Amino acid sequence: MIREETLNLLEWQRVCQHLSTFAATKIGAIAARQLAIPGDRQQSQQLLQQTQEAYALEMNPQTGLTFGGIRDIWEALERAEIGGMLQGEELLNVATTLSGARQLRRVIDNTELEVPVLRELVSELRTYPELEQEIHHCIDERGDVADRASPQLEGIRRQLKQVRDRIYQTLNRIIQRQGSALQEHLITSRGDRFVLPVKAPQKEKIPGIVHDSSATGATLYIEPRAIVNENNTLRTLQRQEKNAEEVVLRRLSQSIAEVIPDLERLLAIVTQLDLANARARYSIWLEANPPRFVEATQATELRQLRHPLLVWQEKHEQGNAVVPINVSMSPAIRVVTITGPNTGGKTVTLKTLGLAMLMAKVGLFIPAREPVELPWFSQVLADIGDEQSIEQSLSTFSGHVRRISRILEAVADDENALVLLDEVGAGTDPSEGSALAIALLQHLSDRARLTVATTHFGELKTLKYEDARFENASVEFDDESLSPTYRLLWGIPGRSNAMQIARRLGLSSEVVDLAQSYIRSGISVDVNETIAELEAQRRRQETKADEASQIVAQAERLNQEISEKAEQLRRREENLKLQQEQAVQAAIDEAKEEIAKVIRRLQQGHATAQDAQKATEAMERIRQQRLPSASKPPKPKPGFAPKVGDRVRIPRLGQTAEVLAIEKEGELTVRFGLMKMEVPLADVESLSGEKPDLPQPKAKANPQKSSQTAAPAATVKTAPLVRTSTNTLDVRGSRVHEAEPRLEEAIAQAVPVGGALWIIHGKGTGKLRQGVHEILGRSPHIKNFELAAQKEGGAGVTVAYLK
Repeated sequence: MIREETLNLLEWQRVCQHLSTFAATKIGAIAARQLAIPGDRQQSQQLLQQTQEAYALEMNPQTGLTFGGIRDIWEALERAEIGGMLQGEELLNVATTLSGARQLRRVIDNTELEVPVLRELVSELRTYPELEQEIHHCIDERGDVADRASPQLEGIRRQLKQVRDRIYQTLNRIIQRQGSALQEHLITSRGDRFVLPVKAPQKEKIPGIVHDSSATGATLYIEPRAIVNENNTLRTLQRQEKNAEEVVLRRLSQSIAEVIPDLERLLAIVTQLDLANARARYSIWLEANPPRFVEATQATELRQLRHPLLVWQEKHEQGNAVVPINVSMSPAIRVVTITGPNTGGKTVTLKTLGLAMLMAKVGLFIPAREPVELPWFSQVLADIGDEQSIEQSLSTFSGHVRRISRILEAVADDENALVLLDEVGAGTDPSEGSALAIALLQHLSDRARLTVATTHFGELKTLKYEDARFENASVEFDDESLSPTYRLLWGIPGRSNAMQIARRLGLSSEVVDLAQSYIRSGISVDVNETIAELEAQRRRQETKADEASQIVAQAERLNQEISEKAEQLRRREENLKLQQEQAVQAAIDEAKEEIAKVIRRLQQGHATAQDAQKATEAMERIRQQRLPSASKPPKPKPGFAPKVGDRVRIPRLGQTAEVLAIEKEGELTVRFGLMKMEVPLADVESLSGEKPDLPQPKAKANPQKSSQTAAPAATVKTAPLVRTSTNTLDVRGSRVHEAEPRLEEAIAQAVPVGGALWIIHGKGTGKLRQGVHEILGRSPHIKNFELAAQKEGGAGVTVAYLK
């Protein structure tokens, strides 16, 4: 009983009525007005998931749910189930409902959105397309049985048409012959029999049966004797037609009766879909957000919470703008005491909280800002308003006590209830009422999950400082305008401001001043002054907070502008880089074309050493022209001293090697891969690009000799090597002893030219390559050798560098 009382006190039916206006079908609207409150959290979560998925479909114009053709066929199904015969219009409603349900399933199954709950819901739909087709075959769009429904019916209707045609022909002949005896030249009917309107004095001219007369008696409706037999035949055929139609209707009704359970399930699913869609549309209209049920150890957070009925009043009835409230409670809070002046919005706050909890339970979004986080309450119980009754001899206080007693009974076995108490302890002696209110709140703090109570008793304001489970809140009152602001303030109690309100409402100033003089000075006055000072301090803090918010907003705008400019600079830098890369690529392409021309000239005819030297010099000129940065190597980092075991880089060979020994005269013995060789200290650098400190030349060294020895090194470093047919030796298929004289001969021919010699030995078993490497290692003319690059043969080719 208390649960129904709570729904009435919170005006829950008005919320349901508003929700029903967003339903697309009659059955959905009826279900919305009779919305049931779920009894477990899992069901509420399921409803919320349905609403979220319907919300996503509704926000997508291409996937919104449409309920065209869905009709309320519950009554028709009940009559068919007990063997009743459905009429043509009822059968059509069944067919269109089947079609509408199939369309709903098609939309949900084909959408790309994630709607698993709705998909699972429609997966149980059976829409019986064959039954729908049979109904449309037998019943036309007006709800009448069609001729094609049965051969018998089609034959009867053919005969009916023939009889009617004969009757019309006979009557038209009579009208032509006896037109003067007729009141009007028309054919009408009385009691399913065709008649003519005859003037009463002229009735003898048209003998027949009089079926009716006009109110004045001047006109008689006579069935001419010539068509009596035809009318009888017509009546007989009409009865046969009706019987044939009933046969069709009963057959279709029986077909429906056979699948009643599936059709009832279909209606239930369609109703759930319509309710989910209505909840989503109502939530969109409310500008609401989905709630999240938190555990008992998590805080409750409802920011900018609005009363849904006040939102409706504002939008539909040009009401005042809704003032939102903020609710933020730690999980340890069990009782909240709201104080403040009358007409300040305390009762509205209670109703707003109660409706928010109920809306979340039934799957509705909450009109509050995200995140919306609140506990799941098994029940919401309220004592709001006055329950006095003259008939039952109940005073205001008695009515409150009766209702609170029912609340205590309800929470005795349920510790997860929300209790809302308005003016707790009011209606009796203030001291006794205050004591009773304190005892009641302390009792509920041990039994109910959360209790929110409004009061004017100052003693209840101190409970917060005695028990950490209690919290104070107040509705704000503007001392300057002497009117409430309807804002909810947390952490500090409120003042009743009875004197200011009485003065604002027009009570005599003399009376108010006299009452003010009767207020005893003491603790109560000090408390009110303290509260007033706290409120003033809070207003100052809010002013500073607003100023800080403006500064933060300005900083965010500046940050946004800086970010936009940085993004513009980044895009500009990317464009410049792209242009540079395009220019470099164009230069590289042009250089490649010039190099290709040099190589083609070199490959034409029999190339000589002088040709190779000219080609090398030509490519060096191209390199200097196209890649000017190549002539300006980065300044090396000094101070590198390689040690045994260090890894160094040899830029000239493009290899990374390990230092095996440090020789005299600035020579290093290094190893890379399977090869060992000696390299000058000047030819190596660290892995980070540092050049080693070179030993100072001796004073007696011959400068001319140094110049002569340095020049080839510089040439080797700068001049690119070109592979031609004259510096390439192919020994594939030879044995080591067969390849040795050919290799020595090729080395002897290549010595005057210098540069490098490419030996093609293939991969095979590797014995020929090993033999070639041994020969090269013994040769006094070979400075070093290595395997060729992958594009030049890799492990199948060795490049030998001449001294």
